[in-house]
Amino acid sequence: MVIKVFLASSSGSTAIKKKQQDVVAFLEALKVDYAQLDIACNEENRMWMRQNVPEEKKPANGIPLPPQIFNEESYCGDYETFFDAKEDNSVYAFLGLPPPPGSKEAVQADKAHIVENGTHAEETNAEGHLDDSAEVPVEERNGDAHGEEEQTQAADEEKGEGGEEEEEQEGEVADDEATEEETAGDEAPAEEEEAVEETDEVTEDTHALAEEEEEQEEADDDREEEDLQSEEEEELQQLEEEEEAEGQEEEAAE
Repeated sequence: MVIKVFLASSSGSTAIKKKQQDVVAFLEALKVDYAQLDIACNEENRMWMRQNVPEEKKPANGIPLPPQIFNEESYCGDYETFFDAKEDNSVYAFLGLPPPPGSKEAVQADKAHIVENGTHAEETNAEGHLDDSAEVPVEERNGDAHGEEEQTQAADEEKGEGGEEEEEQEGEVADDEATEEETAGDEAPAEEEEAVEETDEVTEDTHALAEEEEEQEEADDDREEEDLQSEEEEELQQLEEEEEAEGQEEEAAE
């Protein structure tokens, strides 16, 4: 499987150039095999890209802008979906490729598999069933009842007359421990209430700070989206002008 990245080598948009560089650099960092297909110098690449981007993924004007990413003939997504996958550590899933062993994405997939199936991977065999090879000894499963009876009988014989005194002393110690636990239980609610109040204060401060950061991020996103839309409109206009110029050259040649 070959990953195809459709780019515009002569694009006049700074935003598009930056997105293309970001995609290529990240794929190279992951050592993913990919092929760059230029739509600016090759009309076939441009037409193939436009025809194979799903309709629901195209912008309102119907002309998808680079970079666009495919796995062979299967559409993966544009820069925005690629960026989201990179943030979620799911680029291999985005590209339709198996994650390499030991990578963050592979570890996350293993954890998700464990949570979904409710068992640890090491406890299952190759067929997905619980591995019964590590058997528990019979004595541990059923309990050595006979051995316990013999030990109890021997302890009773050794205890003798002094056993009653030891039992009384043990009873007194147990009563003292129970009294201490009750006292500690009375003090615990007050400490818990203080901890809850401190937690509520910290939560309110954190919530306020998070709201401020979220508002700032939304404002930045709005500005970035406006700039990107303006750059995309310029790129679209440039592409249309190039097509018109090509058409005029063809007419002149005829």
